[in-house]
Amino acid sequence: MTPGYVIPSPLGDIALRVEDDFLTGLFFVGQKYFPQMSLTRIGTGAPPLARYAQRQITQFFSGERRDFGLPIALRGTPFQRRVWKELEAIPYGSVISYAEVARRLRLDSGHARAVGSAVGRNPISVIVPCHRVVATNGALTGYAGGVDRKAALLELEQVDRCAALV
Repeated sequence: MTPGYVIPSPLGDIALRVEDDFLTGLFFVGQKYFPQMSLTRIGTGAPPLARYAQRQITQFFSGERRDFGLPIALRGTPFQRRVWKELEAIPYGSVISYAEVARRLRLDSGHARAVGSAVGRNPISVIVPCHRVVATNGALTGYAGGVDRKAALLELEQVDRCAALV
């Protein structure tokens, strides 16, 4: 079983998954779609990348960091990876609708649900900012880590959901 390294955050414990010198997972412990991992608190025996990720995540939550510089490997279907790549382009402090993500992928707005499904399966939350995707009217809909966490992440980034909708 893949090990997971647990770190604290203001929104609850986060599990990091590191494989082959890449971060392959960042999950709120117990969130929807939480993968099978053997969890241990991060410590001196953790891989350097896990400790480096912890520093950057701590800086993000303290407002000192807006972007991450970590080697990540997104594992999913080709469609999911296309969606997740689009999420990486959403700037800090901005939001975008599911329909707009579909449009940017050259899909019609009827694909917004498929986009939403892929967004919900994002294996590297926070760093691949799925929390920045909202409904067309700015409403918070679904978040594997919980809508309260999504709201808190957007508040941290000082997002006015309706005014900032791209």
